[in-house]
Amino acid sequence: MEFFKKLFGGSGGGSQTGDRNGMYFYIQPKGCDEVIRVRIDTMNDPSLNDDGNGYFVVKTVRGTTYKCTRSAELTLTFDGQKRLKSTDVRDGALVTREQFEAWQASQS
Repeated sequence: MEFFKKLFGGSGGGSQTGDRNGMYFYIQPKGCDEVIRVRIDTMNDPSLNDDGNGYFVVKTVRGTTYKCTRSAELTLTFDGQKRLKSTDVRDGALVTREQFEAWQASQS
């Protein structure tokens, strides 16, 4: 469980202090140094699965600098109560908040 807290930057799948509906994920597209923070609004972003038994979110993540022109795809699945069940990143990697903060610090 501690691994997930580090990976998502807090408890409950990535919530930041003061952001009740936000889940934060940190994605590094393949071949890029940049780490991108992605916010999921748990009240508005999830879509109901076709079978009606859960929710999903698909986000395309693209670097914001000219050095990173590649994109990655973040796919999240949730149960019927919108609790995170699984995460998948295509063409990139899920990294920790600490790695995101280290990347940000290196850009100063």
